Amino acid sequence: MLGPDRFAPRLHDVPHEELEAAGIRGLIVDLDNTLLGFRETELGEEHLAWVKRAQERGFRIVMLSNNFTERVTLVADRLGVECIPNALKPLPFGFIRSLQRLNLPRKNVAVVGDQLFTDVLGGKLCGLYTILTEPIEPKDFALTRVFRFFERLMLPSRGA
Repeated sequence: MLGPDRFAPRLHDVPHEELEAAGIRGLIVDLDNTLLGFRETELGEEHLAWVKRAQERGFRIVMLSNNFTERVTLVADRLGVECIPNALKPLPFGFIRSLQRLNLPRKNVAVVGDQLFTDVLGGKLCGLYTILTEPIEPKDFALTRVFRFFERLMLPSRGA
């Protein structure tokens, strides 16, 4: 239940062609330490370009974050994607709302995030394909650092 379907060093390392070949047409993407480092405000060029290419290829994207509305909305606006802040991941509510916004069957949606116990677990609970990335940086919220300890016990090494 907790194992991701795929690992990737970063979001921008996930090939669009691979997603298309797997039938993925919609993406639920995490914010903190997946798109942006902890408390960063500027998106990296690689992630901006990856999202733009995904949109040009017809992927539908929703950003799903446990962070607060102002931060999530600001980044989503820059990317030109919909967002759901205060998601309470891994509870299914935010994932279900994301699926409704994507208007795609579950089999055509992937979740991309850096946390096993929020992004992957929540995606798995909703029957979605999951991609676990490395965190952009080691800084994190206090509770997330506790979860990272347990992640290391469950996933001693991540391979792309």
